Amino acid sequence: MSTVTPTADGTRTEPSRVAVRNVLARIGRYVFLCVVLAFFALPLLWLATAPFDDTPTIAASLPQFTLDNFRALLDNPYALTSLLNSVWLAGGTALLVVTFAALAAYALSRVRVPGRDALLYGLLLLSSIVTGTATMVPLFELAFRLNLIDSRLGVILILTGGLLPAAIFILKDFMDATPTSYEESARVFGASPLQIMRHIVVPVVRPGLATVGVWAVANVWGNFLVPFLLLRGPDKAPAAVIMYTLYTEGGQADLRLLSTFSLLYSLPVALMFVFVSSRYGFRFHGGIKR
Repeated sequence: MSTVTPTADGTRTEPSRVAVRNVLARIGRYVFLCVVLAFFALPLLWLATAPFDDTPTIAASLPQFTLDNFRALLDNPYALTSLLNSVWLAGGTALLVVTFAALAAYALSRVRVPGRDALLYGLLLLSSIVTGTATMVPLFELAFRLNLIDSRLGVILILTGGLLPAAIFILKDFMDATPTSYEESARVFGASPLQIMRHIVVPVVRPGLATVGVWAVANVWGNFLVPFLLLRGPDKAPAAVIMYTLYTEGGQADLRLLSTFSLLYSLPVALMFVFVSSRYGFRFHGGIKR
């Protein structure tokens, strides 16, 4: 005879039926998650297979393996150069953003300035509402007067200014989580503010700096409007702008070149994210490792 188990409402249910229901519910959850994952993975599957297909289409399928698409892309004189230009723009902007944001966040965290929080939230709010698209006319006029048109430096400075408010806001939380006792001990031994910043604060908030650096690179890497308006020659244009030229005048995409270039365009940021994630992961809260 099978045993029965009383439930909360007073009814009795066989243990085997409860086990079957639990298994079916778990299988249903896994099936649902697999369907959702497959839905979002289809574009990535197309990106991984289309560059190696002799005749790629908009549907993901088993490719007729070939490397001719990469050879055709190399015939474009600006393809690889644009990737290098993207590295320069993204790297230069990330370096300035991390440096200036770290200094400003440290000052706002340690110095009690009247209206500090209001100033910080005001900068963040204005940078979110007044986007780069809305300010391109005055920014273009400013770049023109400073002779920064068709200059990578002009693009880097404009992108840095747009990313700084949010970067300062992010890094301030990391600075606030850093114990001041470390800095006080360094001051006792005669360390200057810059030495404290370099040898005490930076190593502790390194995960925050890495987070802001990755965020800045990702924003600049995919930025199209600012380089498109400020850079005149295709030899200085980043990959986001050169990708626009892989369409015909009628707006038809050359899937062979576009898929191949998209794969090369995505790899640097993906590898950077994997590296930073493996180095720091999600084990940090503020600037202190838990």
